[in-house]
Amino acid sequence: MEAPVRYAKSGGVHIAYRVFGDGPRDIVLIPGTLSHVEVRWERPVSRHLLNRLTTFARVIVFDKRGQGLSDRVAEQTLDERIGDVRAVMDASGSERATLYGWSEGGPMCLMFSATYPERTSSLVLYGTFASLKDPPRSMSKEKYEEITSKWVAHWGEGTLVELNIPSAINDEGVVQAFARLERASASPGSIRALREANYEIDVRHILPAIHVPTLILHRVGDAFVPVACGRYLAQNIPGARFVELPGTDHSVIDNETQDVIADHIEEFITGERHRGDPDRVLATVMFTDIVGSTQRAAEMGDSRWRQLLEDWYTIMRKELSAFRGREIDTAGDGLLATFDGPARAIRCACSMRERVHALGLQVRTGLHTGECELTGDNVVGIAVHIGARVSAIAGPDEVLVSSTVKDLVAGAGLKFHDCGAHSLKGVPDQWHLFSVQ
Repeated sequence: MEAPVRYAKSGGVHIAYRVFGDGPRDIVLIPGTLSHVEVRWERPVSRHLLNRLTTFARVIVFDKRGQGLSDRVAEQTLDERIGDVRAVMDASGSERATLYGWSEGGPMCLMFSATYPERTSSLVLYGTFASLKDPPRSMSKEKYEEITSKWVAHWGEGTLVELNIPSAINDEGVVQAFARLERASASPGSIRALREANYEIDVRHILPAIHVPTLILHRVGDAFVPVACGRYLAQNIPGARFVELPGTDHSVIDNETQDVIADHIEEFITGERHRGDPDRVLATVMFTDIVGSTQRAAEMGDSRWRQLLEDWYTIMRKELSAFRGREIDTAGDGLLATFDGPARAIRCACSMRERVHALGLQVRTGLHTGECELTGDNVVGIAVHIGARVSAIAGPDEVLVSSTVKDLVAGAGLKFHDCGAHSLKGVPDQWHLFSVQ
């Protein structure tokens, strides 16, 4: 799904935007803190949302002023931000659209719909608020500044994960993916300016003036923006529909939740849900990552580490091509790939293991074969989870496989060491694992 980056002129500021799909109605996505029209939408979970929404709509994404590929600005007001939305709609030929905003994008949606009801067909809000400093959020200026200072001090390191995705705080792949998105979205200084502007936002007084159909989605255990904020919006926007979703993370990092969100949006906008049955295939899933990457990155520094990662990915991709593997996702120092044959997957993993020694690196790899669901360019399902858990158990330079993989390559001349039965986190039953010799 390709879409060129274009620019809309809003006053004297250039706003970067892209348009996906050609559906019969428009949806404008208004992001939260992190915004980059290329990097964000390269992430599989974001592509999954686009794949769902473009089945029934044309989807317009953009970078807020001061972020991503839009012009950097020293200051910005909410009025200017909603002017940017209008400029993007004008440039993309959208007369009227549903606005879908999450987190800090919510107040922009609310303000735009109250100011330009003739341009707003409906509102969808996820995990958002009307005010940060007043009820029901009521965060003190001191606490807000404490969080802001921590973000600025550690910007580009995945600092947002701690508050936004507490369930993934120990997931190095997620942390590295968010670190890259942070660096692409904004500089430390610009994120401070944005945070300071956001603290002053208060759109509570305009809520009764919103008369477009409104859907509010909020996770009941959201640790960053409490569900009370969503309930407050629902109570004060006339006729708003409120849906509480399970979970404690503020940000969405899994396809299952994106599907639930897309289902609600589709039904709200079209009156129906049309999620088709996913394509299912038998595939061998391979997860591989660099051993000791955090320590190496700290020792080498950002520039040298990024160059080493580029060299590592170059080797990985050459091996995937040689063994007919398909790259699915990269996050930080990890790689997810699939193969249509388990023997090729094992030989690819072993070859990768040997070739990265030239870079002074060691990798660990996990393999499992099972039925996977194809969702756009991504694969999901229990087989993917098992592959990830097997990889997490593997040691340095180890290619660890499930008993399913071992049984399927009988007669291929491969030798294994029995590593016994293991419990895999979040996966039922015991799993017998084998190390490739």
